Amino acid sequence: MQKRVAILLCLFVFISTAFLQAQTNQNFDLFAESNANLSPDITTATFKTTRIVNGQSIENVGAGVLDFRILHRFGPLSQGGYNFFGLDQATMRIGLDYGINSRLMIGIGRSTFEKQYDAFVKYRIIRQQSGERNIPFSMSYAGTAIYKSLKDATTNYTPYASDKFSFAHQVLLASKISDYLSVQVTPTLLHYNIVDNATIPNDFYSLGTGLRLRLSKRVNLITEYYHRFNKLTGYDDPLTMGLDIETGGHVFQLNVTNSTGMTERTFINETTGSWSKGDLRFGFTISRVFIVSRPKEFRNNNY
Repeated sequence: MQKRVAILLCLFVFISTAFLQAQTNQNFDLFAESNANLSPDITTATFKTTRIVNGQSIENVGAGVLDFRILHRFGPLSQGGYNFFGLDQATMRIGLDYGINSRLMIGIGRSTFEKQYDAFVKYRIIRQQSGERNIPFSMSYAGTAIYKSLKDATTNYTPYASDKFSFAHQVLLASKISDYLSVQVTPTLLHYNIVDNATIPNDFYSLGTGLRLRLSKRVNLITEYYHRFNKLTGYDDPLTMGLDIETGGHVFQLNVTNSTGMTERTFINETTGSWSKGDLRFGFTISRVFIVSRPKEFRNNNY
């Protein structure tokens, strides 16, 4: 198993480096729109996109900016050559995120896994900054509603539409320690409107951690892990490693993870894969931003 993981990580780094060398050298910052009118004391680009991998990062898109995001996840590598090491199977999430203003961001998404719909709101509460006001961290709130539209097996119970909803409440605490290192912790409450039986709680608590380590001007190593304090039986904690690659106009990410789902419900609480058993999945994310409207305070700035 260790040999397979070592080979996988080597292949992962090789593909990422080759992809980076093929890109143009455009001088583009994904968050330039949101940084255009900020005080120089405000810390920016703690992470390179609005999600670390699956989970929310401390970042927002700028006001009037639309982020079109595709998350793609293949099947287990352990399936071997018959399923082309998971490439024959895939799940995905397509999302649209929009910046209402410099603090408020909203988004919607649709996942093929369990045919889920999700919608979220993220609000910046505290911004990390230096100078006259020295605040060493940033804090945001993220709230997500998830609807599982997959048809249930026939039973004697006719479910209500509300039974298919679950909700995630998260506090995002992050600090950009230097240009080369950022960290984030994410206390999370996940609520199910309905569970399988009375012995299972409706509320689940977890603590997420994220890290960004700069490898070069346009490449960052990222990790994401959630520790669950009360657990559904038969599931593992999610752990993901990846590379963020800035390619001029969008951020491309390659990742390896043990989770299939890409909503808070599924990747935090319902991960069936295990790193110790080599049950890993290769995936990628593409994020492309578009300027939909320019708020008044940005109209005189040169993008």
